[in-house]
Amino acid sequence: MRKLRVPLRVTHLAALGAVMLPLVIGAFVYQQHETVASAQLLDEVLRITSSRYVDSVGSNDLYEKAAKGLVKELNDPYSVLFTKKEFDQFSQQTGGKYGGIGMEIAPTNGFVTVQRVFPHTPASAGGVMEGDRILQVDTANARGWTTTQVSDRLKGDPGTTVSVKFGRTGVTEPIPVTFTRAIVHIPAVPYTLVFGNVGYIPLQQFNETATQEVDDAIAAVTKAGATRLVFDMRGNPGGFLDQAISTSNLFLPQNQSILSVRGRTGEVQAYSATDAPRQPKIPMVILLDGHTASASEIVAGALQDHDRALIMGTTSFGKGLVQSLFKLDGGYALKMTTAKWYTPSGRSIQKERKLLPDGEFVEVMPDSLETDSARRARPQYKSDAGRIVYGGGGITPDIIVKADTLSTPEQKLLQSLAPKSQIFAQELQDYSSEMKGKVQLGFAVTPQMRNAFIARLRAKGVSVDSTLVAAGAGTELDRLIGVRITSMAFGDSATKRKYLDDDNQLQRAIAALKGVQTTHGLFALAQKTQGIASAR
Repeated sequence: MRKLRVPLRVTHLAALGAVMLPLVIGAFVYQQHETVASAQLLDEVLRITSSRYVDSVGSNDLYEKAAKGLVKELNDPYSVLFTKKEFDQFSQQTGGKYGGIGMEIAPTNGFVTVQRVFPHTPASAGGVMEGDRILQVDTANARGWTTTQVSDRLKGDPGTTVSVKFGRTGVTEPIPVTFTRAIVHIPAVPYTLVFGNVGYIPLQQFNETATQEVDDAIAAVTKAGATRLVFDMRGNPGGFLDQAISTSNLFLPQNQSILSVRGRTGEVQAYSATDAPRQPKIPMVILLDGHTASASEIVAGALQDHDRALIMGTTSFGKGLVQSLFKLDGGYALKMTTAKWYTPSGRSIQKERKLLPDGEFVEVMPDSLETDSARRARPQYKSDAGRIVYGGGGITPDIIVKADTLSTPEQKLLQSLAPKSQIFAQELQDYSSEMKGKVQLGFAVTPQMRNAFIARLRAKGVSVDSTLVAAGAGTELDRLIGVRITSMAFGDSATKRKYLDDDNQLQRAIAALKGVQTTHGLFALAQKTQGIASAR
């Protein structure tokens, strides 16, 4: 292939004038041969960088940087070139399975600390506890390691072993445990609850078993007496498209539309329910928030368009794009946006975002989609029953219910603690670990418990403003202490039940369901609620 060469001159600054003419001529040549030059530009830059850049750059690194730069310059937050290691991590996060021991970890005060132990894993069988500090992995001292370093050493092929030494509050000697790695499944539905006749199902992700887990969860809550459902997808970042479709099919009739996908050619791919629904009529509320994205929005959009569920909470994230995954040579993989998806009514819920100079993507109009004027300016569509639903920026709830906000003293206290957040988290872990065997399920955080925790913080150099505590911030401190102790002692489901009063959105959903007999009754309630809101 013929290559177009730009004249290259090596000169000192004093002879700068001597190189100006060739550069100008070169620019003219590029204008005359734009098509050829554009095809050769990357090759020319790589050649010059490889031979003349001040620091030596290996050819493999150079090509990887060039490829990543190309993808980055698409200005699309969802298009990414993965290295093999990055792709393995991505597969773990979306698939929900990996070879390891079954712990969630995070850095705390110089150590990587266990935040959560998944049930039925080598970690739970080995007696690992939340709050344990990872001191050593095999023969390597893990002090000062990042979570990535620890995670990479703990993961491995199922059936292989890894030895870990843990530090635990109240135990003077390190605790050695040898684990046999296994396939670890991170549950999509970690637990279920029943509040009277209302079943509560939190769906955290759309992994490869999400539909089956939702189906099992529905069976469990209906067996326990639930005749209505709250389907909580707050914070659900999405996952597999096929799982979103099959989960929607649990509630929608066969052949009913779920979504359509359109790429650059304009060709439409339609996806519909393929099976008879398992739960065609049970009244249900879906909870959303600003972190509900992608596959979660597909489910919420389909059920909203078909009047199958009432949507409550706050407007979802707004990811109406579809990515395709291309596996490349050398273990690389390219995740690239290739299409947009649309709800059954034809709306796109993609929210407009812009790229900041630091590389962060932000919403063009953050927190503005839930005002009456903003909704009126957005594209309007009709559900099957003729209700207005909105496109152009996330799934807008039928009833907007914002989460409770902290009082001014509570906000100020948390802001003052933020610079010492790692110490705060470690002391909260340690104190909760000490207390978990000393409390009953219905315990309340006493002033003595709060004062003991504050004393621990001050002993570690963390200042706690007594004036703010007395002004009402002590309530939030008590809640943080109580939530952590309850979670460590009794698990996530017990924590959700105990602190239901702190979840305004879930309370509203339960109240709405208890007041109606059918899904149609939920929509009548929504209409009434909107009328009251407009009258104010």
